[in-house]
Amino acid sequence: TQSRSSAASDVYKRQMLVRTAEPDKFDDIKKSLKSGKIECNKHTSGSVCDAVLTLCPGDITFPILKRLCGAGFSVSDEEALRAMVLAFEQLRIVVEPGGAVALAAALFHGKELNNEDVIVVATGGNVDRKIFQNAPIKYGK
Repeated sequence: TQSRSSAASDVYKRQMLVRTAEPDKFDDIKKSLKSGKIECNKHTSGSVCDAVLTLCPGDITFPILKRLCGAGFSVSDEEALRAMVLAFEQLRIVVEPGGAVALAAALFHGKELNNEDVIVVATGGNVDRKIFQNAPIKYGK
């Protein structure tokens, strides 16, 4: 959660709007931003995007997110895997499913961005070998 707001002061100065992206059913930040109070997930496991699963936003981080973020996004595991495959096939970069969540939000939920310019941070190459080998078979060209 803290990494999502690490550039918050710079974003604020440039009047950019940060959008969070999380796996479906693990969208504590999206729910918290919508309600205006810290909301927690019921589970902390059960997604292929395990690198970005959190219980709830932190007490220090949430006020920053609340001030600087627009509505959040949530994506399915399938969308994250499809984004992971597209990153490899089109950009020649290896990202783990959790690291592809923001890319998946931009690729598959673009209508919700209202023609905003988008910067996506895709991270992590710590992907399970079987997941990486099987994803292109199911979601590749």
